[in-house]
Amino acid sequence: MDVEKEALPFAVVIMGVSGCGKSSVGERLAGRNGMLFVEGDQLHPPRNVEKMAKGIPLTDEDRLPWLDRIGEELRAAQKASQGLVISCSALKRSYRDRLRQAADGRLAFIFLDGSRDLLLSRMQARQGHFMPASLLDSQLQTLEPPIGEPGVVAVAIDMALDDMVALACEGLRSVAVKGGDYHAG
Repeated sequence: MDVEKEALPFAVVIMGVSGCGKSSVGERLAGRNGMLFVEGDQLHPPRNVEKMAKGIPLTDEDRLPWLDRIGEELRAAQKASQGLVISCSALKRSYRDRLRQAADGRLAFIFLDGSRDLLLSRMQARQGHFMPASLLDSQLQTLEPPIGEPGVVAVAIDMALDDMVALACEGLRSVAVKGGDYHAG
C-alpha cells in the first residue's frame, strides 16, 4: 500500500489540530515511502512556543512567519528532488493556500480528523509537549476543515496508527490517480 515510488518526489503536509497524531502519522508515512520527515513544531519561532506554553492562542500574525518557514522547507525539498512529509496544523484555508503557493508543485494534505473528546484525552496523556490541552478549543474554533479542497485526504484518528497510515497512503494514491493536481492553479 505504499505510495508509488515513481510518483515521488512530492510534499505531503500532515495537518489537523494539536493531539491528532501529526508527528506519529508523518514519521510512519515518511519512513514507509522513503521520504524525509520534518516536525513542523520545531520550525516555530521561540516567541510562538512561549505563547503556546503559556496557554495563549496564536494569531494569524504569529503563524505567518512559521508558515513561511514551512514553505521554505517545501521549496528546498522540491529543489533537491526530495520527497517530504511535514507536520503543520494548517488550520485555515488561507494557510493551506500559502503552503500550496510555496510548494509551486506537487503538494497533498492528510487531514487527521477526530472528536474533541478523543483529541483532549490524547493531549492530556502527552508528556513534554509545549502545547497545553487548554488551547484545543481555540484550535478547533480556528479550524476550517479542508472539505472539497484539491489534494486533500481525510483520515479519522479513531483507529490504530498503522491503519491511519494505510488509509493515508491509499488516499494519496487516489489523489495521484486523479491527475496529481496537488497545487492551487
